[in-house]
Amino acid sequence: MLTYNSTSEKSMAPPFFLLLLSLVLIPTSVVVGLQHLHEEDGFISVVISDKGLDFAKQFLIEQAIASIVPYQLSDIEKKVNVPLIGKAQVILSEITIKDIKINASSVNTGESSIVLIVSGATADLTMNWRYNARTSLVPIGISDSGTATVKVEDLQVGLTVNLRNQEGTLELILLDYGCKVGDLSIKLSGGAAWLYQVILDVFEGNIASAVEEAISKKISEGITQLDTLLQSLPKTVSLDKTAVLNVSFVGNPVLTNSSIELEINGLFTGTSGILVPQTYHRGSEISVPRPGSPRMIEISVHENVLKSAFSVYFTADSMQWIIDELPDQALLNTAEWRFIVPQLYKQYPNADMNINVSISSAPVIQVTNKNIEAAIIVDVIINVLEAGEVIPVVCISVEISASVDVEIAKSNIAGRLALDKFSIYLKWSKIGKLHIQMIQSVVSSVLKTVIIPFLNSQLKRGIPLPMLNGFALQNAGTLYTHPWVTVSTDVAFLGHSYLRQKTAYDVL
Repeated sequence: MLTYNSTSEKSMAPPFFLLLLSLVLIPTSVVVGLQHLHEEDGFISVVISDKGLDFAKQFLIEQAIASIVPYQLSDIEKKVNVPLIGKAQVILSEITIKDIKINASSVNTGESSIVLIVSGATADLTMNWRYNARTSLVPIGISDSGTATVKVEDLQVGLTVNLRNQEGTLELILLDYGCKVGDLSIKLSGGAAWLYQVILDVFEGNIASAVEEAISKKISEGITQLDTLLQSLPKTVSLDKTAVLNVSFVGNPVLTNSSIELEINGLFTGTSGILVPQTYHRGSEISVPRPGSPRMIEISVHENVLKSAFSVYFTADSMQWIIDELPDQALLNTAEWRFIVPQLYKQYPNADMNINVSISSAPVIQVTNKNIEAAIIVDVIINVLEAGEVIPVVCISVEISASVDVEIAKSNIAGRLALDKFSIYLKWSKIGKLHIQMIQSVVSSVLKTVIIPFLNSQLKRGIPLPMLNGFALQNAGTLYTHPWVTVSTDVAFLGHSYLRQKTAYDVL
């Protein structure tokens, strides 16, 4: 069993998944606040392609229709002169949009705006009608009522928006919008012959205007809701009691004719606000080969994201744990070591032991074109447990060379560690000189059966990628191009509207 050193203030869940996903640790210093970070660089880049924009367009249209249907318009009332009848008061009530169908839609991006156009749409309406008329022939008046259906055709809807960084969040600005009804037809149920022509001649324009105003109003309300959602996105996400991920946006989104690129700060800091790494610089721009069919989104994570994570946890002294159970439990008793390290058994016969494992210095990790290569130095201290006392007797330094393959687990970027090779040397001993070659097999067994599987269990937890609630990654693939790890992925909607979510990021 692995337990954490109870003498450490940071004895909670350790961040070893960050250790092996992180890249070269740079020296750290204790500073206050975030002002010392390079504010112009974003270390997580999100590029939404044409395919992603089309998915977003379709989703937003479906959400817009769901918010409109059914929608009741205001009553329309008019007095008209009818030949042979005289003056009649005609009232259209409970005018309700029952259905909207989209024939074609498009989304276009430019340097300064995003344009969404819906064309050739149709809408079905129902309504009630009634009239009162008074003639010289029938002084007591006549009246009638009934129902009608309306078919709106060639409905055109358009809106133009822009995205702007507003103190680390995104502001959605509605630049222009509108709705135009091309044609409509009315079918009456009941009523006199003259009534159809009156409604067609007098009320057609009013019905068209009411539909246009209702849809335009819904567009404005929908953009306001979406803007509220974007500005409610958290600027930080807490992973645990030690580390916080800065997910604030950096700079304005970059709009091209085929994509939208967003940059996120992406660096980790300590929850105390003082464990902040020195300045990180992003360096070269992203250049990622894109084999195969395009995906909706590319999320590129710079190695400095992982450097900053390791820096925070390493500075917080969270990189150590105690091993007090092994698959071969006999190894944790000095009797099993009597032929390997005779003096240990001679000085402490049949005594139980545990093993204290800690990261002793900054690992050297580098992204290659195939994976992430790691060189890690671990101190392994063998403790003898005697009369309720923990007695450190030997410290062995283990230099580990390993590789990490990045994996996508749900909406997290995770990984799997493979041991390439290791070497050991004696750091200090309280029981005399040791034959290192004799204990190398024991260290190998501990590495392969306990430490590597444990580290992989932590790597599986991963680091959360920026995703909205209600969405999941699909068909994700990973590419390595120093200094970036890029996830190319499609997005699937899980079935509940993110507009109703209070927490915008899906963090596990």
